[in-house]
Amino acid sequence: MTEPTPGTTTGSTTEPITGSTTEPATGTPTEPVTGSPTDPGNGARKIKLATTWLDGCSGCHMSFLDLDERLIELGEHVELVYSPLVDTKEFPADVDVCIIEGAVSSEDDLRKVRMVRERSRLLVALGDCAVTTNVPGMRNPIGAAPVLEYAYRRNATLGRQIPAEEIPALLPTVLPVHQVVTVDCFLPGCPPSAKLIWLAVTELLAGRIPDPATLARFGK
Repeated sequence: MTEPTPGTTTGSTTEPITGSTTEPATGTPTEPVTGSPTDPGNGARKIKLATTWLDGCSGCHMSFLDLDERLIELGEHVELVYSPLVDTKEFPADVDVCIIEGAVSSEDDLRKVRMVRERSRLLVALGDCAVTTNVPGMRNPIGAAPVLEYAYRRNATLGRQIPAEEIPALLPTVLPVHQVVTVDCFLPGCPPSAKLIWLAVTELLAGRIPDPATLARFGK
């Protein structure tokens, strides 16, 4: 198993967006997506929005659901083409915006995040696990092997063996999303508030990289 080198990226299929993974843009204009509320071609098509998660608790998706009635307004502008919230089996190509929750902690996460990046124009890291690794990264000082040993042998009452095929192999180190692929927007929080998510989505639909500085806070 090859550990991904921290700091490396697998490039997007789109042109670079202003704002690197180490210096997120604030309020940076980007080319409006056709069909966005500010685009003259509004109504030509809906924005293709996807959400997905890696190693996380799903709390960030619960905050997304806390948009409540604003989800109806959002539905006028976007088509949710893939998400744990809908019954879609395969991540489609040509996604306009993908919001990703969770850290990269297994080979399955690694494969998934690279595939998502290749098929998405803009990638949003949602929540502290995606941005910094947060709780999943707590195993990094001791490594993957002791965690598996404790979970499946020392702490088990039946069948004390580490599964070889049933679960994806863990990476030696849990990584934040931006250390594997290019991230266009960072939304920290544990979880981020619905207000912050709404700001980010509406700014992206308007063709701008959002500035979450006044609303975002790590761990809250």
